[in-house]
Amino acid sequence: MDAHRVSFEDCLSSGSAARVREDKEVMWREAMEKMRNIGISAHIDSGKTTLTERILFYTGRIHEIHEVRGRDGVGAKMDSMDLEREKGITIQSAATYCTWNGYQVNIIDTPGHVDFTIEVERALRVLDGAILVLCSVGGVQSQSITVDRQMRRYEVPRVAFINKLDRMGADPWKVLNQGKLRHHSAAVQVPIGLEDDFQGLVDLVHMKAYYFHGSNGENIVTADVPANMEELVSEKRRELIEVVSEVDDKIADSFLSDEPISPTDLEMAIRRATVARKFIPVFMGSAFKNKGVQPLLDGVISYLPCPAEVSNYALDQSKNEEKKLSDEIFPFGFTEIYEGIIRKGDFIINVNTGKKIKVPRLVRMHSDEMEDIQEAHTGQIVAVFGVDCASGDTFTDGSVKYTMTSMNVPEPVMSLAVSPVSKDTGGQFSKALNRFQKEDPTFRVGLDAESGQTIISGMGELHLDIYVERIRREYKVDAVVGRPRVNFRETITQRANFDYLHKKQSGGQGQYGRVIGYVEPLPEGSPTKFEFENMLIGQAIPSSFIPAIEKGFKEASNSGSLIGHPVENLRVVLMDGAAHAVDSSELAFKLAAIYAFRQCYTAAKPVILEPVMLVELKVPTEFQGTVTGDLNKRKGLIVGNDQDGDDSVITAHVPLNNMFGYSTALRSMTQGKGEFTMEYKEHSQVSQDVHMQLVNSYNANKGE
Repeated sequence: MDAHRVSFEDCLSSGSAARVREDKEVMWREAMEKMRNIGISAHIDSGKTTLTERILFYTGRIHEIHEVRGRDGVGAKMDSMDLEREKGITIQSAATYCTWNGYQVNIIDTPGHVDFTIEVERALRVLDGAILVLCSVGGVQSQSITVDRQMRRYEVPRVAFINKLDRMGADPWKVLNQGKLRHHSAAVQVPIGLEDDFQGLVDLVHMKAYYFHGSNGENIVTADVPANMEELVSEKRRELIEVVSEVDDKIADSFLSDEPISPTDLEMAIRRATVARKFIPVFMGSAFKNKGVQPLLDGVISYLPCPAEVSNYALDQSKNEEKKLSDEIFPFGFTEIYEGIIRKGDFIINVNTGKKIKVPRLVRMHSDEMEDIQEAHTGQIVAVFGVDCASGDTFTDGSVKYTMTSMNVPEPVMSLAVSPVSKDTGGQFSKALNRFQKEDPTFRVGLDAESGQTIISGMGELHLDIYVERIRREYKVDAVVGRPRVNFRETITQRANFDYLHKKQSGGQGQYGRVIGYVEPLPEGSPTKFEFENMLIGQAIPSSFIPAIEKGFKEASNSGSLIGHPVENLRVVLMDGAAHAVDSSELAFKLAAIYAFRQCYTAAKPVILEPVMLVELKVPTEFQGTVTGDLNKRKGLIVGNDQDGDDSVITAHVPLNNMFGYSTALRSMTQGKGEFTMEYKEHSQVSQDVHMQLVNSYNANKGE
């Protein structure tokens, strides 16, 4: 009887435990449905940070508005670094959260400047949706296209917001018709007036007009569609339905049979198409003039996915990076929990390094302010303190070896020599460089083999300037900075054989190692930059020495003999060799490989590669001739020239080495009216005269 009672109670308790689990599951699902993880991305100066500031104001997270380049000296809440406030640009992604109509919205405000493109990449990895901000005057600019491309790579659903409708020359329809984003997109709103006459918006889904009253546009007045706009509004609504029906079968049936489409049906169709990344709903407004921000927030809730609707994939490191859906895992990403719960005091494993770490502190971020929490659940974006990790690391509970998808990290294109002014600050200097490397995979630190100087490399002049300035401000270290230099590369253009014997007798054990084989260029588009292949037949060289030979060739390729820059797109094939029973060693074979590489390098017809940048300029048409003439002088190849109102939009490929100080030159050529953006395109071969110039200058410096 007792035994029966015990097992019966066990059944009861396990049944109630299962019920509690189910209830918890339902609770988490409901909580996740009420959550949005979004990023705000755009071209520089599109008004992205201003928009975030207004969102925080309307959701009650901040109680007063400060401008990005504020005269009040406060600056935007999300630009928490002094440098950001002074320059009026966003450098680091900042995270915050707010509540809107019962939904929790986690926001990451990302930089728009191309030098900080990795910050955008890092943010996109943990986002479920995004707002792409476009300027109603500038349109879809180059960085908007870059950001959009990044969003496509990380499969991020998005809504667009055409900002600055109050500005002279605002034309949202021109932006929409540019077609540069190559997506199905259509307006879900129509502005009531433009420029100085911009008063409000008509919602095409619900067919209502909204006006924004009060000192900060906080009071929304809903009205009927103005009579003089009815024709335009019905035309634009039909356009919206038409575009959505191309990607959503359900609404297509109603559209084709001319049935009336209710606001609810249209809203559901837009949501389905947006979450499936087949459509981008386009909102409008002026963040600066406090118009259109609240309907955009409604759009984020209505159209962007909750964490449960997004498929996050992990790569199983124990099964050759096999893809796994994240509901099978509990990794803890950059700051997003993909699956499971993380608690303060938990032990977690860094999959990338294998280190076990205790979670000392868990916080929710609001720009640079923090709120301590005890635990975080699936879908939340939080920060962990006191954990030694690098950008892009994945953490799990240790039961699986999964990492999140890898980030696309571009090669740095520019370098600077830096050193602390005072030797006493060397420790702080190293500390700063270590931290910045972990934060930013595009920021690299190395040593110049000849001068012993510390070399920092990154994505452009501004990128490196900001880090030098941060070393000064955050670590109180003044640094001496050398002239910026371009990261050239060397490569070979034909196959060349090597046969080298390294033999040395100097009393005691000698050195002996012979290597025979060839080097050749890797095929175009090869995923690696260096390949080593061992095609030895038999035991002419003991297999224990092969890694040393590979190491030797790799080391030798770090510095080509033309100008001392790394050699890439290189394949080394080892065919034969010889070893000595007593005198052969790892060192002997490593040195044999280094000398073999130098011996055959010239025969492989090496060339120099330089970073070429994609430059997009917008200049008043009257200066077009001067600007294109100057680009030609800089050996730029003009690949596009479009008219945009009174401006010319010029696209060119220009060697980075010829772009130093360009912002000053462009200002003086265009009376301060021209603007440009620049991003890395590729490394390509330099012309014969530049080749000779670089080689002569390298040899002259070596001679000194």
